[in-house]
Amino acid sequence: MSHKTVYLVSGANRGIGYGLAAALAARPNTIVFAGARDPAAQSLKNLVAKHPNVHPIKLTSGDEADNAAAAAEIQKIVGHIDVLIANAGMRHVVCISKYYGSLATTPLSELRDHWEVNTIGLVVLFQAVHKLLFASPTGAPKLAYISSGLGSIGGYIDLAATAYGASKAAANYLVKALDVENPSLITLAISPGWVATDMGNHGAVFSGMPQAPVTLEDSIAGTLSRVDAVTKETSGRFWNFRIETEGNPWSVATDEIPW
Repeated sequence: MSHKTVYLVSGANRGIGYGLAAALAARPNTIVFAGARDPAAQSLKNLVAKHPNVHPIKLTSGDEADNAAAAAEIQKIVGHIDVLIANAGMRHVVCISKYYGSLATTPLSELRDHWEVNTIGLVVLFQAVHKLLFASPTGAPKLAYISSGLGSIGGYIDLAATAYGASKAAANYLVKALDVENPSLITLAISPGWVATDMGNHGAVFSGMPQAPVTLEDSIAGTLSRVDAVTKETSGRFWNFRIETEGNPWSVATDEIPW
């Protein structure tokens, strides 16, 4: 029997996370754990009806008990994870990114909320499942963090999203640290583009646009191409989902994004 690749995707009930889970579930020989604050969400029920290789699992970003319980369930069902896709999404009912404004007026509560979901959420998740990753029979498990071009300091984008961007930049650092600390672990941060999801469209409206410019389908295809292709030689780096040459302030015309 051929080895089935085991994926865990967090924030999988909607948006980018759902798109990733659905695309992976459609591949042959995969098992997909779809982590969500509400694993009984209708979107996940529909996905399971179409792809019985999907296992919805309760996973709230930054919640240590939730993450530990999810790891225990995965251990019981398959005993390992080959690829972890950390798609920080929601804490309670809070959508991240949800605040736009100057640093002078950004409430500290907004900084804390973004940090809890986008940065500490990654740490909590990794600490909960790292033994499952290192149990991967491939010997080269992968951790992919869904970051954002707004987390780039070298390619700073002025969209008044300081709380969000700072939290993503901090998580990018963690991706590099995990690569250095763990010789067998392959890590990458990925900018999925400015995607037309609920969150992406919220930011677009704030910026005077009707919706975000990248389709979910294009983002998913580009993001998974990076996850599929990464090796230890290209690990610990910040990748663009695709080269964009439109010349907009948020466009990145290189494969890699500067830290």
